[in-house]
Amino acid sequence: MANNNSSTELLRFTTAGSVDDGKSTLIGRLLYDSKSIFQDQYEQIEAVSEKRGEEEVNLALLTDGLKAEREQGITIDVAYRYFSTPKRKFIIADTPGHIQYTRNMVTGASTANVALLLIDARNGVIEQTKRHAIIASLLQIPHVVVCINKMDLVDYSQEAFDKIHDEFEAFATKLDVKDVSFIPVSALKGDNIVDRSTQMSWYEGPTLMYYLENVHISSDHNFIDCRFPVQHVIRPYSDEYHDYRGYAGRIAGGVFKKGDEVMILPSGFTSKISKIDSFDGEKAEAFPPESITLLLEDDIDISRGDMIVRTNNKPNNSQDIEVMMCWFDHSKPLAARGKYIIKHTTQEARCMVKEIRYKLDINSLHRNQEDLEIKSNDIARVVLRTTKPLFFDKYRENRITGSIILVDEGSNNTVAAGMII
Repeated sequence: MANNNSSTELLRFTTAGSVDDGKSTLIGRLLYDSKSIFQDQYEQIEAVSEKRGEEEVNLALLTDGLKAEREQGITIDVAYRYFSTPKRKFIIADTPGHIQYTRNMVTGASTANVALLLIDARNGVIEQTKRHAIIASLLQIPHVVVCINKMDLVDYSQEAFDKIHDEFEAFATKLDVKDVSFIPVSALKGDNIVDRSTQMSWYEGPTLMYYLENVHISSDHNFIDCRFPVQHVIRPYSDEYHDYRGYAGRIAGGVFKKGDEVMILPSGFTSKISKIDSFDGEKAEAFPPESITLLLEDDIDISRGDMIVRTNNKPNNSQDIEVMMCWFDHSKPLAARGKYIIKHTTQEARCMVKEIRYKLDINSLHRNQEDLEIKSNDIARVVLRTTKPLFFDKYRENRITGSIILVDEGSNNTVAAGMII
């Protein structure tokens, strides 16, 4: 079923918190209370909890299976979990909480609609919280939910909640975060996760599950600027589809309609959309994040990496690109004047680091222009020069056409992800 009613709407969210903020328990509680795990999984963790002499069933064990694999040296940087309720489907990107994992948070959060920031009610807003909030803001995650957890350990006090609420809000004013909500929870006891808490009558907002099911995400996409990066050209060469030539890909922005006048970049040729094919058959119009095949009235030479746009609304077109970049590579720092492969939508080119402007101190937002050695997990503002022009938008206008990754030519490792300024 790939219809577009809200019953199958997909919400991607990412979780971030310090190591002991109860993230695993929170996710376990969401999965358990929303009946998204199987009885045998529950009985298994019940048995393990009993064996360990724990009073309550340790829901953290649901996600900690991944930890065991991490400990065996299998690196799972970002673990994705799927679950669904009758209202929505969900993908959770769960990223480890340690300081050195900026890069994992960037990876897990790059496509998220919602960032869940966990704060321990006893500790309040700590450096780690600020760091996570800054990354959520850099990545322009549209909605941030601050879950103030372990409320059971502060006697469900409204004062404790208000104090953290005000402190975070004061910090968030410096950031570019559009929509912030606060929910007091106890993941261990299940307060305000799926079921309303009986302990906090002073809190009148939604439970976490109600929030996740109902937060308005369809407008998170850019529906104004039409962008269609071509992934591949479909030529079946069969008698039945003798003249079929379609351009397949995923819409990155705007609404495409049959009959629209479009322009193909880089050639600049124009044509009209004669047909829009999809998995469910022909469509009159299509919009992000749908995957479709476009057919045009004219026979134009188009290949992977080209972009189909509207004639009067073109992206930026340049070989000089300025990005906020998170460096991933543990083995070597970003090389000034270094050469890398750059990937942008379906396009690939080579590029050179023209200038490192500054390194961003992720805790204070200070711009460091003295120390320009960019190591793993650092975030920096960098100017790149590409071997051919790329067609891009600012990241804040379009998260798909506004992001790039860099690949090391020798090792073929992804060494950085960047947001175009």
